[in-house]
Amino acid sequence: MVRMNVLADALKSISNAEKRGKRQVLIRPCSKVIIRFLKVMMKHGYIGEFEIVDDHRSGKIVVNLTGRLNKCGVISPRYDVGISDIETWTNNLLPSRQFGYVVMTTSQGIMDHEEAKRKHLG
Repeated sequence: MVRMNVLADALKSISNAEKRGKRQVLIRPCSKVIIRFLKVMMKHGYIGEFEIVDDHRSGKIVVNLTGRLNKCGVISPRYDVGISDIETWTNNLLPSRQFGYVVMTTSQGIMDHEEAKRKHLG
């Protein structure tokens, strides 16, 4: 069976393992988008270190969990969000102003909504 959304599967497995109180989670298959997304999550302290395991197939990632993650998910389909619309999207998605991040894919790479505003990207 073909996986339709690899990022959604990865984030769902991280979220489920976090809810169960696990210390580590194994994510497969590995992709560049997942790795960059995990780097953003690690920068903000939601997950610990992660290790990429090369099995000469699609690859695996072992993520160390910290217990700080409440909810993470994917908005599908991916919408085009302009710079002026970032504020309305964050108001609709996040529980409060100073809590949480919306991670976006931009032409300059994957970053959170605050960095996208600073770099003036949408």
